[in-house]
Amino acid sequence: MKRNIVKAKLDIIFKKLFADTKNQNILHAFISDILDIPYNDIKRIEIADPEMVPDAMDEKFCRLDVKLNVNDKLVNIEIQINNEGFYEDRSTYNWARLFTSDLKSGENYGELKQCITINIINFNMFECSEYHSSFSLREDTRHEKLTDKCAIHYFELKKINKKPNPSDKKELWMQLINAESEEELDMLNNTNVAAIKDAVVVIKEMSADEKIQEQARRREMMLHDKATALWFSREQGKKEGLEEGEKIGRLDMIKNLMHSLNTDAKSAMDMLMIPKNEQEKYLESL
Repeated sequence: MKRNIVKAKLDIIFKKLFADTKNQNILHAFISDILDIPYNDIKRIEIADPEMVPDAMDEKFCRLDVKLNVNDKLVNIEIQINNEGFYEDRSTYNWARLFTSDLKSGENYGELKQCITINIINFNMFECSEYHSSFSLREDTRHEKLTDKCAIHYFELKKINKKPNPSDKKELWMQLINAESEEELDMLNNTNVAAIKDAVVVIKEMSADEKIQEQARRREMMLHDKATALWFSREQGKKEGLEEGEKIGRLDMIKNLMHSLNTDAKSAMDMLMIPKNEQEKYLESL
Protein backbone atom coordinates (compact mmCIF):
# COMPACT_ATOMS: atom_id res chain seq x y z
CA MET A 1 0.00 0.00 0.00
CA LYS A 2 1.40 3.37 -1.04
CA ARG A 3 1.62 5.95 1.77
CA ASN A 4 1.51 9.71 1.86
CA ILE A 5 4.85 11.45 1.56
CA VAL A 6 6.12 14.78 2.82
CA LYS A 7 6.67 17.17 -0.08
CA ALA A 8 10.13 18.59 -0.66
CA LYS A 9 8.63 21.78 -2.14
CA LEU A 10 7.23 22.53 1.31
CA ASP A 11 9.78 24.97 2.70
CA ILE A 12 10.48 23.21 6.01
CA ILE A 13 10.99 19.84 4.27
CA PHE A 14 13.20 21.44 1.62
CA LYS A 15 15.46 22.81 4.34
CA LYS A 16 15.59 19.53 6.21
CA LEU A 17 16.57 17.79 2.96
CA PHE A 18 19.24 20.20 1.71
CA ALA A 19 20.52 22.11 4.77
CA ASP A 20 20.98 19.23 7.21
CA THR A 21 24.71 18.47 7.51
CA LYS A 22 23.91 14.74 7.29
CA ASN A 23 22.81 15.32 3.69
CA GLN A 24 25.88 17.24 2.55
CA ASN A 25 26.40 14.86 -0.39
CA ILE A 26 22.87 15.58 -1.62
CA LEU A 27 23.38 19.34 -1.45
CA HIS A 28 26.78 18.96 -3.16
CA ALA A 29 25.24 17.03 -6.07
CA PHE A 30 22.26 19.40 -6.29
CA ILE A 31 24.53 22.47 -6.61
CA SER A 32 26.75 20.67 -9.12
CA ASP A 33 23.83 19.69 -11.36
CA ILE A 34 21.82 22.91 -11.09
CA LEU A 35 24.77 25.25 -11.70
CA ASP A 36 26.70 22.99 -14.12
CA ILE A 37 29.77 22.91 -11.89
CA PRO A 38 31.68 19.60 -12.11
CA TYR A 39 31.14 17.70 -8.85
CA ASN A 40 34.86 17.34 -8.09
CA ASP A 41 35.44 21.04 -8.76
CA ILE A 42 33.33 21.96 -5.74
CA LYS A 43 35.87 21.91 -2.93
CA ARG A 44 33.89 23.68 -0.22
CA ILE A 45 30.25 24.38 0.65
CA GLU A 46 29.41 26.45 3.71
CA ILE A 47 25.81 26.88 4.83
CA ALA A 48 25.46 30.39 6.23
CA ASP A 49 22.22 29.62 8.09
CA PRO A 50 22.22 25.93 9.02
CA GLU A 51 19.53 26.27 11.73
CA MET A 52 16.86 23.61 11.38
CA VAL A 53 13.16 24.38 11.57
CA PRO A 54 11.93 24.79 15.18
CA ASP A 55 8.84 23.08 16.54
CA ALA A 56 6.82 26.31 16.46
CA MET A 57 5.54 27.26 13.00
CA ASP A 58 5.29 31.00 12.36
CA GLU A 59 5.30 33.55 9.55
CA LYS A 60 9.08 33.86 9.30
CA PHE A 61 9.13 30.47 7.58
CA CYS A 62 6.77 31.57 4.81
CA ARG A 63 9.82 31.83 2.58
CA LEU A 64 13.00 29.81 2.77
CA ASP A 65 16.51 31.05 2.19
CA VAL A 66 19.55 28.75 2.12
CA LYS A 67 22.71 30.84 1.78
CA LEU A 68 25.88 29.06 0.70
CA ASN A 69 29.50 29.80 -0.03
CA VAL A 70 30.50 27.53 -2.90
CA ASN A 71 34.15 27.79 -4.01
CA ASP A 72 34.12 31.48 -3.10
CA LYS A 73 30.83 32.07 -4.93
CA LEU A 74 27.83 33.29 -2.95
CA VAL A 75 24.75 31.19 -3.65
CA ASN A 76 21.24 31.71 -2.34
CA ILE A 77 18.51 29.09 -2.78
CA GLU A 78 14.92 30.16 -2.23
CA ILE A 79 11.74 28.18 -2.61
CA GLN A 80 8.47 30.08 -2.89
CA ILE A 81 5.18 28.20 -2.67
CA ASN A 82 2.57 30.92 -3.20
CA ASN A 83 2.63 33.78 -5.69
CA GLU A 84 2.27 36.88 -3.54
CA GLY A 85 3.04 39.29 -6.38
CA PHE A 86 6.09 41.30 -7.49
CA TYR A 87 8.32 38.22 -7.33
CA GLU A 88 10.56 39.52 -10.14
CA ASP A 89 11.36 42.58 -8.02
CA ARG A 90 11.69 40.60 -4.81
CA SER A 91 14.12 38.09 -6.32
CA THR A 92 16.21 40.84 -7.95
CA TYR A 93 16.34 42.69 -4.64
CA ASN A 94 17.49 39.49 -2.92
CA TRP A 95 20.31 39.12 -5.46
CA ALA A 96 21.37 42.76 -4.92
CA ARG A 97 21.42 42.31 -1.15
CA LEU A 98 23.50 39.16 -1.47
CA PHE A 99 25.92 40.88 -3.89
CA THR A 100 26.61 43.79 -1.53
CA SER A 101 26.55 41.82 1.72
CA ASP A 102 30.08 40.44 1.50
CA LEU A 103 32.03 43.61 0.70
CA LYS A 104 33.72 44.76 3.87
CA SER A 105 34.72 48.33 4.72
CA GLY A 106 37.94 49.30 2.94
CA GLU A 107 37.77 46.51 0.32
CA ASN A 108 37.77 47.40 -3.38
CA TYR A 109 34.97 46.49 -5.76
CA GLY A 110 37.14 43.91 -7.48
CA GLU A 111 36.78 41.75 -4.38
CA LEU A 112 33.04 41.38 -4.84
CA LYS A 113 32.17 37.68 -5.27
CA GLN A 114 30.11 36.10 -8.00
CA CYS A 115 26.55 35.94 -6.67
CA ILE A 116 24.07 33.34 -7.86
CA THR A 117 20.44 33.07 -6.80
CA ILE A 118 18.35 29.96 -7.40
CA ASN A 119 14.61 30.65 -7.22
CA ILE A 120 12.38 27.56 -7.17
CA ILE A 121 8.79 28.71 -7.57
CA ASN A 122 5.52 26.82 -7.42
CA PHE A 123 3.80 29.06 -9.98
CA ASN A 124 4.34 30.23 -13.56
CA MET A 125 6.19 33.51 -14.01
CA PHE A 126 7.27 33.57 -17.68
CA GLU A 127 5.29 33.04 -20.88
CA CYS A 128 7.40 30.18 -22.17
CA SER A 129 7.34 26.38 -22.02
CA GLU A 130 10.84 26.04 -20.53
CA TYR A 131 10.92 25.32 -16.80
CA HIS A 132 14.36 26.95 -16.36
CA SER A 133 15.16 30.60 -17.05
CA SER A 134 18.59 32.11 -16.41
CA PHE A 135 19.39 35.84 -16.35
CA SER A 136 22.63 37.82 -16.36
CA LEU A 137 23.69 41.41 -17.07
CA ARG A 138 24.17 41.89 -20.84
CA GLU A 139 24.11 44.72 -23.39
CA ASP A 140 20.68 44.95 -25.03
CA THR A 141 21.69 44.68 -28.72
CA ARG A 142 25.17 43.11 -28.76
CA HIS A 143 24.36 40.74 -25.84
CA GLU A 144 27.84 41.41 -24.51
CA LYS A 145 28.13 40.35 -20.87
CA LEU A 146 28.83 43.26 -18.52
CA THR A 147 30.01 41.05 -15.65
CA ASP A 148 30.00 37.38 -14.73
CA LYS A 149 29.14 38.23 -11.13
CA CYS A 150 25.38 38.25 -11.67
CA ALA A 151 23.33 35.09 -12.25
CA ILE A 152 19.65 34.75 -11.37
CA HIS A 153 17.96 31.39 -12.02
CA TYR A 154 14.25 30.56 -11.94
CA PHE A 155 12.81 27.05 -11.90
CA GLU A 156 9.04 26.90 -12.43
CA LEU A 157 7.67 23.71 -10.89
CA LYS A 158 4.33 23.93 -12.72
CA LYS A 159 6.18 23.30 -16.01
CA ILE A 160 7.97 20.15 -14.88
CA ASN A 161 7.20 16.86 -16.67
CA LYS A 162 6.06 13.87 -14.65
CA LYS A 163 8.14 11.30 -16.55
CA PRO A 164 11.77 11.26 -15.35
CA ASN A 165 14.53 11.81 -17.90
CA PRO A 166 17.91 10.56 -16.53
CA SER A 167 19.80 12.72 -19.03
CA ASP A 168 18.35 15.96 -17.62
CA LYS A 169 19.54 16.14 -14.02
CA LYS A 170 18.20 19.66 -13.50
CA GLU A 171 14.72 18.41 -14.25
CA LEU A 172 15.23 15.29 -12.10
CA TRP A 173 15.93 17.52 -9.09
CA MET A 174 12.86 19.62 -9.82
CA GLN A 175 10.78 16.45 -10.20
CA LEU A 176 12.06 15.32 -6.81
CA ILE A 177 11.14 18.66 -5.23
CA ASN A 178 7.76 18.60 -6.99
CA ALA A 179 6.92 14.97 -6.10
CA GLU A 180 3.62 14.46 -4.28
CA SER A 181 3.35 10.67 -4.18
CA GLU A 182 5.41 7.60 -3.40
CA GLU A 183 4.91 6.45 -7.00
CA GLU A 184 6.70 9.55 -8.26
CA LEU A 185 9.57 8.93 -5.85
CA ASP A 186 9.83 5.32 -7.02
CA MET A 187 10.06 6.44 -10.66
CA LEU A 188 12.90 8.79 -9.72
CA ASN A 189 14.59 6.02 -7.78
CA ASN A 190 14.53 3.84 -10.88
CA THR A 191 16.66 6.34 -12.81
CA ASN A 192 19.64 5.03 -10.80
CA VAL A 193 21.11 8.53 -10.38
CA ALA A 194 23.00 8.12 -7.11
CA ALA A 195 22.30 11.50 -5.47
CA ILE A 196 18.61 11.38 -6.49
CA LYS A 197 18.32 7.89 -4.97
CA ASP A 198 19.91 9.19 -1.76
CA ALA A 199 17.43 12.07 -1.66
CA VAL A 200 14.50 9.68 -2.20
CA VAL A 201 15.68 7.66 0.80
CA VAL A 202 15.79 10.80 2.96
CA ILE A 203 12.29 11.90 1.90
CA LYS A 204 10.89 8.44 2.61
CA GLU A 205 12.56 8.43 6.03
CA MET A 206 11.05 11.83 6.81
CA SER A 207 7.67 10.58 5.57
CA ALA A 208 7.86 7.74 8.11
CA ASP A 209 8.62 10.13 10.98
CA GLU A 210 5.36 11.10 12.73
CA LYS A 211 6.80 14.31 14.18
CA ILE A 212 7.99 15.52 10.77
CA GLN A 213 4.68 14.46 9.20
CA GLU A 214 2.83 16.62 11.76
CA GLN A 215 5.17 19.57 11.20
CA ALA A 216 4.58 19.29 7.46
CA ARG A 217 0.80 19.02 7.91
CA ARG A 218 0.66 22.12 10.12
CA ARG A 219 2.95 24.07 7.83
CA GLU A 220 0.96 23.16 4.73
CA MET A 221 -2.28 24.16 6.48
CA MET A 222 -0.75 27.52 7.41
CA LEU A 223 0.27 28.15 3.80
CA HIS A 224 -3.21 27.18 2.56
CA ASP A 225 -4.78 29.55 5.09
CA LYS A 226 -2.49 32.38 4.02
CA ALA A 227 -3.15 31.76 0.32
CA THR A 228 -6.91 31.71 0.97
CA ALA A 229 -6.74 34.96 2.96
CA LEU A 230 -4.70 36.59 0.17
CA TRP A 231 -7.18 35.40 -2.48
CA PHE A 232 -10.15 36.64 -0.44
CA SER A 233 -8.61 40.09 0.10
CA ARG A 234 -7.89 40.41 -3.64
CA GLU A 235 -11.41 39.31 -4.57
CA GLN A 236 -12.88 41.70 -2.01
CA GLY A 237 -10.78 44.50 -3.49
CA LYS A 238 -12.03 43.64 -6.99
CA LYS A 239 -15.65 43.62 -5.75
CA GLU A 240 -15.26 46.97 -4.01
CA GLY A 241 -13.59 48.39 -7.12
CA LEU A 242 -16.46 47.20 -9.34
CA GLU A 243 -19.05 48.60 -6.94
CA GLU A 244 -17.26 51.95 -6.85
CA GLY A 245 -17.02 51.98 -10.65
CA GLU A 246 -20.73 51.18 -10.97
CA LYS A 247 -21.57 53.99 -8.53
CA ILE A 248 -19.48 56.53 -10.49
CA GLY A 249 -21.12 55.41 -13.77
CA ARG A 250 -24.61 55.78 -12.38
CA LEU A 251 -23.80 59.20 -10.92
CA ASP A 252 -22.71 60.37 -14.37
CA MET A 253 -25.97 59.12 -15.90
CA ILE A 254 -28.06 60.82 -13.20
CA LYS A 255 -26.23 64.13 -13.67
CA ASN A 256 -26.61 63.92 -17.46
CA LEU A 257 -30.37 63.33 -17.16
CA MET A 258 -30.76 66.15 -14.63
CA HIS A 259 -28.95 68.51 -16.99
CA SER A 260 -30.54 67.45 -20.28
CA LEU A 261 -34.13 67.19 -18.96
CA ASN A 262 -33.80 69.93 -16.34
CA THR A 263 -35.17 67.61 -13.69
CA ASP A 264 -34.37 66.81 -10.07
CA ALA A 265 -32.19 63.96 -8.86
CA LYS A 266 -35.06 61.77 -7.59
CA SER A 267 -36.90 61.97 -10.90
CA ALA A 268 -33.72 61.15 -12.80
CA MET A 269 -33.09 58.09 -10.62
CA ASP A 270 -36.71 56.93 -11.08
CA MET A 271 -36.25 57.17 -14.85
CA LEU A 272 -33.08 55.07 -14.56
CA MET A 273 -35.04 52.57 -12.43
CA ILE A 274 -32.60 52.80 -9.53
CA PRO A 275 -34.24 51.02 -6.56
CA LYS A 276 -35.62 53.32 -3.85
CA ASN A 277 -33.45 51.73 -1.17
CA GLU A 278 -30.29 52.58 -3.15
CA GLN A 279 -31.14 56.16 -4.06
CA GLU A 280 -29.92 57.64 -0.77
CA LYS A 281 -26.28 56.72 -1.42
CA TYR A 282 -26.38 58.61 -4.75
CA LEU A 283 -28.09 61.67 -3.26
CA GLU A 284 -25.13 62.06 -0.87
CA SER A 285 -22.79 62.50 -3.86
CA LEU A 286 -24.93 64.76 -6.02
